[in-house]
Amino acid sequence: MPQDAHIYRIYFHSHGQIYEVYARSFYQSDVYGFVVIEDYIFGERSQMVIDPAEDKLRSEFDTVQRSFIPMHAVIRIDEVEKEGVAKITDSSGSNVTPFPVPIPDTKS
Repeated sequence: MPQDAHIYRIYFHSHGQIYEVYARSFYQSDVYGFVVIEDYIFGERSQMVIDPAEDKLRSEFDTVQRSFIPMHAVIRIDEVEKEGVAKITDSSGSNVTPFPVPIPDTKS
């Protein structure tokens, strides 16, 4: 693998689910408290078997240039040798709990 061709596996909470995505770039945003993820990596569409979970992620992030993920939603970032299958898992069976956020006032 060339020295500058890093691949990262990033886990984060979103909408009660845990996202596992692969990207070539991430960094701390200029917007305080956010991590930026750029250059998402997905498997080739020419494969005979299409994973519906990865296809859902591909369609969700297809037109996204960069994502700003709240720092408290990030679970883990790993540098890996090669990309794997991106997926979404339900966080209800997980022992990882998202950081508490304020509950909006519904009276107003």
